[in-house]
Amino acid sequence: MKLSKIFGRTAVLLTLALLLGCAEAPQQDIQTAQAALDAATKAEAERYAAAEYSAAQDSLRAALSAIDEQKSKFAVFRDYTRATELLIAATTTANRAAETAKVQKEKAQQEAQDLITQAQTAITTGKELLQKAPKGKEGRAALEAMQTDLTALETALAEASDLINKGDFLSARDKAKACLDKATAIGAELQTAIAKAAPQLRRR
Repeated sequence: MKLSKIFGRTAVLLTLALLLGCAEAPQQDIQTAQAALDAATKAEAERYAAAEYSAAQDSLRAALSAIDEQKSKFAVFRDYTRATELLIAATTTANRAAETAKVQKEKAQQEAQDLITQAQTAITTGKELLQKAPKGKEGRAALEAMQTDLTALETALAEASDLINKGDFLSARDKAKACLDKATAIGAELQTAIAKAAPQLRRR
């Protein structure tokens, strides 16, 4: 057998081996991307870095779809280049989502704690104003309702603190913000009532 034929057959075999090698799905990249997404999920990126988390999911889904599409082809015609690129993008984005979630979670915790402190101050102010508010027959029912509201806000703030202890900082922040807004509104209403009653008290 001539050397040229031997070399020719060897070249063909090497080419086929390379093609078949390229025809294998990027399993390691799939596992890496899935692990990164799992870590992002554990970091609550779905809540604290929703856009990046969703983008990572989309990239992984697109990659798996591209892999399925290539698997339907004859082995030597398969090309997983695009799928690999999508898997790398999924991994990168998922890792970034996990980091972003960590930062945003710490930020939400601090915001929740600050809002609870502000709301507590607003409730205390509301109670003090309640004692100074005019207590005529017409306004008595309104004052009693405000007292009930302030008591309910104290309960809600205790629930917000409990949410912080459980690690649910977003819910704690939202609840504390609602308490602050309500307590501030009650305080403003009481201040208005006191200001209106002041001239009448001076005439007496």
